[in-house]
Amino acid sequence: MTENNSVVTEFIANIKESQTLWGLQDKAGEGWVVCDSSEYEETDVMPLWSAKEKAQEHCTQEWQDYQAVEITLNDFLEYWVSDLNDDGVLIGVDWLSDEDCLEADPIVLAKELVDVEKE
Repeated sequence: MTENNSVVTEFIANIKESQTLWGLQDKAGEGWVVCDSSEYEETDVMPLWSAKEKAQEHCTQEWQDYQAVEITLNDFLEYWVSDLNDDGVLIGVDWLSDEDCLEADPIVLAKELVDVEKE
């Protein structure tokens, strides 16, 4: 992810503006969408988006019982990154359902995002 990737650049720019990320959570508020990695065997990926609209577009078919839920950048950096890393879960950056998407290590992504967090 160290290469200048337009997906990551846009993702970070959107998060810098809004200070939020978006995931898909079931309507009962008990679980989040996690998928199989397209790059690594026996690895899970949690799709995250930089805009609510991008996340909401995926609430169809097998994810129709999910909704886009906001995760503040502060909460993501403080709580989520460590848990995802401990569980070996990668981040699907601005996930696109019909394409291979960038799968980022949560620690590497956090290092990119920590500079855009507003104090």
